[in-house]
Amino acid sequence: MNKIPAFIVCAVLVFWTPAVFASDTADITFNELLITANSVDSGGEFLDEEPDFLKEEAEDEKKEDIISVADPLYYWNWSVFHFNDKLYFWLLKPVSEAYRAVVPRQVRSGLHNFFYNIEMPVRFVNCILQGKIEAAGDEFARFVVNSTEGILGFDDPAKNYPELKQGEEDFGQTLASYRIGNGIYIIWPLLGPSTLRDTIGMAGDRFLKPVSYIEPLELSMGVTGLGTINATSFKIGDYETFKKAALEPYEGLRNAYIQNRQKKIRE
Repeated sequence: MNKIPAFIVCAVLVFWTPAVFASDTADITFNELLITANSVDSGGEFLDEEPDFLKEEAEDEKKEDIISVADPLYYWNWSVFHFNDKLYFWLLKPVSEAYRAVVPRQVRSGLHNFFYNIEMPVRFVNCILQGKIEAAGDEFARFVVNSTEGILGFDDPAKNYPELKQGEEDFGQTLASYRIGNGIYIIWPLLGPSTLRDTIGMAGDRFLKPVSYIEPLELSMGVTGLGTINATSFKIGDYETFKKAALEPYEGLRNAYIQNRQKKIRE
């Protein structure tokens, strides 16, 4: 009987991640929402030097136009938004806080690098599909360097080679490059915000993720759950900051998600 609640908790932690639903889509769901700038509660734990979500554009950059997206499933999306909100505060946040308290930052950074490194096939293939041959070469070279010098990707020596740019390509962006529109906006339970196009993209990317092929299923779920908790441990407090700053969190999340996706597609 004790195995049932444990399995449910594990499943929730596993599926609450862009990696499973992918992304990036590589890292597009709830973890992206957690990436905000200047969060007082994150304790300076950002891995990204320039968080790309909800951050203000540089003064010399042109202000982005807000891209609208159809929201015919408003009542469903609104309900799921609040469901995910409670699940974050009641489960994901407490678990991630406990994890951060006992696991040194150096270890967590190593795991972050490892999970990013093993998802190279997603970025590599989508670079090829988008005709970004040079970027695909950078992805492959970074993978080789980090997998060897970086000891299976736990370190990131590729950062010492500025010419090897770090990418975030995914199948949702690939579809966009083929002029396929967003479709409708939709929020998935546990998985977070998406669109019809990105939902298809995330499902496609899943076939390129090595973690998807780990057997047995319980082990695959455990590895993915670890990745989710590890990623969240760097961003605790960011979602709270977002909610306080947004006049209407639901609309703020929708607009921020769409703008973030548009930015990645342009890049």
